[in-house]
Amino acid sequence: MQVQNQQKATPLLSRREAAEFLGIRESTLAVWHATNRYPLPVIKVGRLARYRRDDLEHFLDQRTTPHTAPQSKEG
Repeated sequence: MQVQNQQKATPLLSRREAAEFLGIRESTLAVWHATNRYPLPVIKVGRLARYRRDDLEHFLDQRTTPHTAPQSKEG
């Protein structure tokens, strides 16, 4: 069967790999999933959680804010 959606073809990361990619602890990802804290898609394979790298990158992109320097007060 040929994969029709390219996103489905992206490699799946383990919870450990996803946490390392995001720079957080594995347990933090588990809590986020259990509490629905963030809308981060999780693929369940049996009892294992897997994450698409594209979803993790999108998650980070959504949380990226532009840097705004404080305005100096001249007077």
